[in-house]
Amino acid sequence: MNKTYGKLIGASLGPGDPELITRRSWAVLQSGARWIYPVKKAEEVSYALSIVERGGLPIPGDAVELVFPMTRDAEALGKAWVRAAQQTVELLGEGRDLVFLVEGDASTFATFGHLARVVRELVPEIEVETIPGVSSFAAAAATTGMPLAEEDETLAIIPTAYGTGVIDHMLDEFDTLILLKVKPLLDEVIELLERRGLLETSCFIEKVGSPEERVIRDLASLKGATVNYLSLLLVQNPKRERGELRRGCRRRKEAQEAAAA
Repeated sequence: MNKTYGKLIGASLGPGDPELITRRSWAVLQSGARWIYPVKKAEEVSYALSIVERGGLPIPGDAVELVFPMTRDAEALGKAWVRAAQQTVELLGEGRDLVFLVEGDASTFATFGHLARVVRELVPEIEVETIPGVSSFAAAAATTGMPLAEEDETLAIIPTAYGTGVIDHMLDEFDTLILLKVKPLLDEVIELLERRGLLETSCFIEKVGSPEERVIRDLASLKGATVNYLSLLLVQNPKRERGELRRGCRRRKEAQEAAAA
């Protein structure tokens, strides 16, 4: 007899403000599906869970935490991922849907994508649904009034861990940079932006949408400061030199005119 598995649902909750939870995610949270949520270590507070709590939904008594440790030890991390995926498969094997709580958007630098992939490797027939949501950088742009991109402008989103060398190069290639997880290299990035004359067109945002939200436009004041892991920088480079754009419609029209001549 074939086993019937529940569906694995990644519910995006937005970056911190429960009013940014989509109607689809809100409905799934109240659908009777069992909640699972990520923590960095056992019995630690879950930021994703706190978003839902602020929205007024009670935490079900059978909600289950999954531990995803913050470590660069590949072996320890690999074991944790396998353990979380196996635990998820076991729960889905009860035939009940699982809703995985995801801060921000489930498809953008989120734990859910990797978890879903490993679960499908273990049991290919498990159905997966990903509910899109508001990303931290989209919310940060709205909060600060700094558009991410207008008309033909370019946009890049990178973890700050790539280093100031990569960031320096990308400042010449993109009109706006979103630098995620800036905590470890914040001072170095601020010094780079100062050298490039971009401090006035940059902004720091921490825990956007939450009660602890911080928006700092005077980046120099953050040198030596301790910031939260959930922080980012919006960097705009209005001085960037742009090349000539190739517009497909125009080129097709020119080709048609040449053929008709």
